[in-house]
Amino acid sequence: MLQDDLPERDMKGFVLPELGRLQETGDPWAPYQLLDRSGVIVEPVRVFFAELQAGNKPGSTVRSYGMDLLRWWRFLGAFDIAWNQATRADARDFTRWMKIANKPQRLHWRHRKAGYTAETAPKPKTTRKKIPGTPNVITGKASPGPQYAARTRAHCETVLRTFYDFHLDEGTGPIINPFPLDRSRRSGRVNAHHRPDQPFRREQTGRYRPTIPQRTPRRIPDEMFNALFAALRHHRDRALLAFWVSNGARAEELLTSRQRDALPGQQLLGVIRKGTRAYQQLPCSTDAFVWLRLYQEELRRDGVPAGRDLPLWWTLRRPWRALNYDAARAMFNRANDLLGSNWSLHDLRHTASYRLARDPSMPLTDVQWVLGHAHLTTTQLYLPASQDEVIERVLVHHARQAQQRQRPPAPLAPGYNPDSLKTLFGNSW
Repeated sequence: MLQDDLPERDMKGFVLPELGRLQETGDPWAPYQLLDRSGVIVEPVRVFFAELQAGNKPGSTVRSYGMDLLRWWRFLGAFDIAWNQATRADARDFTRWMKIANKPQRLHWRHRKAGYTAETAPKPKTTRKKIPGTPNVITGKASPGPQYAARTRAHCETVLRTFYDFHLDEGTGPIINPFPLDRSRRSGRVNAHHRPDQPFRREQTGRYRPTIPQRTPRRIPDEMFNALFAALRHHRDRALLAFWVSNGARAEELLTSRQRDALPGQQLLGVIRKGTRAYQQLPCSTDAFVWLRLYQEELRRDGVPAGRDLPLWWTLRRPWRALNYDAARAMFNRANDLLGSNWSLHDLRHTASYRLARDPSMPLTDVQWVLGHAHLTTTQLYLPASQDEVIERVLVHHARQAQQRQRPPAPLAPGYNPDSLKTLFGNSW
């Protein structure tokens, strides 16, 4: 019997059960472990994580892969399917479910400790009603919708296809990958007719991979950035924003800086790059170091530990802990709530990139070095005008057209017949 002849699985009311979890161990040898419903380490995933680590993948990549594998393991556990017996019909149902299902609601850790569920947890107090998936009236950015985004589904498909390809090569998984390549892309050599003067194209696409809409980098206008900066309440937060918007570092990269990495005399700040994990000193504005100095004075008065090898950024409450990405994002979201906007921390990197790339005195290769892009084509994304600038120019164009229509026609030169000109050129004469 073919797998397509099997009775169709009813997925309309399916709810993904919370079976198993992804656990952070703190061990550099195995930073993350996937546990099943019984709390036992999932051995196929453990071996795959070791392969990722051997391939020089950072811990953040292992975590993102683990979240997708956890979702797939929960799906298999709900229907009592062994991971090495999953078929393409199971992968197809999983992909269809991710397209129509709502994302599970994540509970705050305080509510989780108190024993709340997603239905009984207190709702956050906000002054503005937020409708998921609708564009923000200030920024024009759509808020995250209730369903899985296309990028999330595409990332999940890539992870699962890579996971089964690995076990297929090792001989420990099924003989057929449940997440195959597209039928039109399986045969033939990739980039067989590649031209040397053209970049390589991604010609291998998964069959169940969704189409990802092209997104243009969105910068924060200067007036909105000033409003965000004024909404911050602490010197630490002002220093963070000043560094993000001046050196173009990623949000998590700036948080890796140590106290020895800040060199105000040279206007340099050292960070650990996300992909390569290489140490790089980035030039920053003088304003950023002014706010950093004010923040360090607060640290000294509050008794925060000081040392060259200690973190540069700390929490504002005892017990003192190194500031992580989630806490920095929560700080930025509080400023967003005051303004009714929905800018993200990554928009600060886009803003710095846009300012650097649009400077005619700044070589594009220098901008590439500052941003840490592997390819110059990625840096070129910041060369075109931003969306708000294009909209402003188009509106000015319409205004000019309206003024020209209202302007009276120029008088005819002596000797021309108006009726003859109307016959030749239309009613504009």
